[in-house]
Amino acid sequence: MKNQTSDNLSFFSESRQTNSIDDTISESLDLNIELVKNPACTFFARAVGDSMEGCGIDNGDLLVINKSLEPKNGDIVVAFIDGDFTLKQVQVDPSGECLWLIPANGNYPSIKITEENDFMIWGVLTYNIKSLSKRKKTRPLFCKCPRNF
Repeated sequence: MKNQTSDNLSFFSESRQTNSIDDTISESLDLNIELVKNPACTFFARAVGDSMEGCGIDNGDLLVINKSLEPKNGDIVVAFIDGDFTLKQVQVDPSGECLWLIPANGNYPSIKITEENDFMIWGVLTYNIKSLSKRKKTRPLFCKCPRNF
């Protein structure tokens, strides 16, 4: 069978109807524009552990962190506390006397932040990027796959 190309791309929506996107679309998707609002203050990191799995952040996810954003109550932040970095949701205590770092996994305790802690919010999580491929990341020596499908 010959490799055939088309000017249209089809995809399925949630209602299982097909929609078409033709080649008249003039915009391309640039992830730097979409994900990085302030390049000088944007960093990437990998999530390590399972303390935030309840909000969809899994071990190995790629995190986009913006250091220029002022953290707000409920934001997921990268925090530095007593010599270690952690990723947690920040909550202001109703009394206003302290902050709490809240995990999204009941197997981990919340962390109370007081004036005695060496603490700073390093950045605010803006995007969580997941790999949906279950393949191991290895480099093939060569491809035996046929070029024509």
